[in-house]
Amino acid sequence: MQPALALIEFDSIAAGIEAGDAMVKKAPVALIVAGTVHNGKYLVLVSGEVADVEESLASGLHVGASAVLDRVYLPGVHPHVVEALARQRRTRPIDALGVIETRTVAAAIAAADAGIKGAQVNLLEVRLADGLGGHGLVFFDGLVADVEACIRIGTDVIAGTGALIHAVVIPQLHGEMAANLLADTRWRPHAGAITA
Repeated sequence: MQPALALIEFDSIAAGIEAGDAMVKKAPVALIVAGTVHNGKYLVLVSGEVADVEESLASGLHVGASAVLDRVYLPGVHPHVVEALARQRRTRPIDALGVIETRTVAAAIAAADAGIKGAQVNLLEVRLADGLGGHGLVFFDGLVADVEACIRIGTDVIAGTGALIHAVVIPQLHGEMAANLLADTRWRPHAGAITA
């Protein structure tokens, strides 16, 4: 885990590439991950030492200013958020399920980090952009009261941005629904079970 993480979401691919280049030229970040996602957006994520990530982020925001759709900066990112971004899913029995759906990738990451830091919950998965029309989804699990607190904290951190689409807490998720979610949150992998 790096001590800081920042992501800028651009609504222009060309501007995102230009800004990403400026970001890694500005400061010696430990990691950069950049590329296109659904709806013609471009994401640039950097991680590393706090000061380096701050400089890099500032440079990207300056160079790509006209195309910045959203951004997130986490100077002390939770390790489970990093794992979820690396597409590591936590599969475990689900007690209560909390879901936050956002319009942007950056908002989903911010909600995931705030939620996992603010309550005794498990971060099951963070899905971003591709296959979601550019949206973000965050899934939490835990005891009902903890998941309710987590969802409140996660949505509060993005309140006022217009990024929240919907948030829900489902107590005692049905076993078959839980099995579907734990296997894969995408519909297509489950379609093989359909028989005429």
